[in-house]
Amino acid sequence: MNQNLSDGSSVHPSSLRPHPLNKRWVIRPFDTAHSSALAEALNISPIVAGLLAARGHYHADDAQRFLKPGLDQLHDPFLMLGMADAVARLQFAIDHAEPILIYGDYDVDGTTGTAVLLRALRMLGATVGYHVPHRFTEGYGIKQAALQQAATDGFKLIVSVDCGITAHEPLHWARANGLDIIVTDHHLPDKDEGAPPALAVLNPNQPGCSYPDKNLAGVGVAFKLVQALFRERGRETQTPGFLKMVALGTVADVAKLAGENRAIVALGLSDLPRAVNHGLRALIDIAGCGEGGEMTAYDLGFRIGPRINAAGRMDAARAVIELFEAKDKDEARRLAEHLDTRNRERREAQREIFNRAIEEFETGVERDSQTHAAVIAGDGWHRGVIGLAAAKIAERINRPCVVISLEGDIGHGSARSIEAYHLFNGLTSCRDLLEKFGGHSHAAGLSIRRERIPEFRRRLNEHAAASLTEQELIPTLNIDAEIPASAITFQLSRDLSSLEPFGAGNPRPIFATHDFRVLGEPQVIKDQHLKFRVGGEDNRPFEAIWWRGVEEAERTPQVNERIELAYELESHLWNGDVRLQLNVKDLRR
Repeated sequence: MNQNLSDGSSVHPSSLRPHPLNKRWVIRPFDTAHSSALAEALNISPIVAGLLAARGHYHADDAQRFLKPGLDQLHDPFLMLGMADAVARLQFAIDHAEPILIYGDYDVDGTTGTAVLLRALRMLGATVGYHVPHRFTEGYGIKQAALQQAATDGFKLIVSVDCGITAHEPLHWARANGLDIIVTDHHLPDKDEGAPPALAVLNPNQPGCSYPDKNLAGVGVAFKLVQALFRERGRETQTPGFLKMVALGTVADVAKLAGENRAIVALGLSDLPRAVNHGLRALIDIAGCGEGGEMTAYDLGFRIGPRINAAGRMDAARAVIELFEAKDKDEARRLAEHLDTRNRERREAQREIFNRAIEEFETGVERDSQTHAAVIAGDGWHRGVIGLAAAKIAERINRPCVVISLEGDIGHGSARSIEAYHLFNGLTSCRDLLEKFGGHSHAAGLSIRRERIPEFRRRLNEHAAASLTEQELIPTLNIDAEIPASAITFQLSRDLSSLEPFGAGNPRPIFATHDFRVLGEPQVIKDQHLKFRVGGEDNRPFEAIWWRGVEEAERTPQVNERIELAYELESHLWNGDVRLQLNVKDLRR
């Protein structure tokens, strides 16, 4: 297979459009030699072998580890800088009945990490409490007021989860007032200030940390602390039981499912059907997951995860901890229904803010100047969903996007980026304009004064323009393989399942098939999606679903038209029958 670029017209930076852009198709080169060797050595299909080789797994031993993730792929937790000091301090607190406060974050990564650490410490006999800040009344990160309250309540040791790496001022206060802080986080530290003044900082991304996997989510870092602590207490065999919750937080936080994260998620998924936690069981039930006994990363990321995240976005995130601490099924069901209600509210708020932000982008006076990045602000926009709106807009226009909710003179913003642009670097270049900011290469949060937004918009566009090429502004669709319609079988679908779990860093394979014929008139589903049937040379019919295809009405295929599809292949259960479905990513004529 040769690399093939589409003939879709390029998009000049000055023509940023708030609607879907033509995609550039890139067919991954097919490594015939490595694929054939892998297929023979592992007794797998040539297509799966080709996918493994294309994803960097050329050798049989490496490919086998990828296909069979296990506990032996979890790294030694004491390789993480600061772990020995953190474990020693926690053991002292447990042995002397010293109360420990867990200081979590309000997103799904932070709440699942808090639940894991809370359960683990209680199993070890610790006296432990928790604090999860309210998004709107307290905001993100460790706050001095909360530390002062903890000291008043008698706590001497605080362990953060998914926050704290940039909390220099509050931690200086803590040190001066006799509070020991253990920071567990995975966010990027400030380049100039480095790690904060804590008793121990556990973060694989901090300078000087040689931990071999830098992709752990916040819940993953918290789990490594649990793993180390249980090892020292002679109870490490109990740690795999935590992986169900760690897998949930890892997938929902969109962490890369490679290396240790892949093992965490695969092992956690395999154990989820046996979950006994009342809260987790209620959440699985209300999300409609696991009807067939098995669950996938999709269930975690798109069914369960959003319901957990909705608590912190729309209300108080402590409801998540209460759910996982529920003592009986009735209480768990009530709390799960509460999260489900918050999630429906979240969807409606997200839809409203997205539409208002797009309208502001299209009609605002700054539209023509936003050639490489979108900075969109509005008064009173719901702060709990601006990050989701920014992600959707960034995907739609293929530019980094910042959505800011203004309240008086201050704006609270959430930013999302595209693959080619390092968002954290862009924000760092504008740091003199920001009250504060933090995050990752592709997602971040910030606060800014209203009067500085125009200059921030100009400077961020300037930085993005210097960083991005014109070609990088064209959405790229990476296609794993071109296959004929005759290769689309139930056996292929079963073979592909060996590559699960799919997610960030290990996406579901995308195939391209030429010369499909449209067999019937496309139907509109739920006012958003297109459903139609296609056939190959033998006219064997396949059901195709183009999610949000209505947005591209001018490209709707016509009956008997010959088209080329890029799609994901999956099988699904419908009325007791297993069917193949092509999830359309793009089409060409």
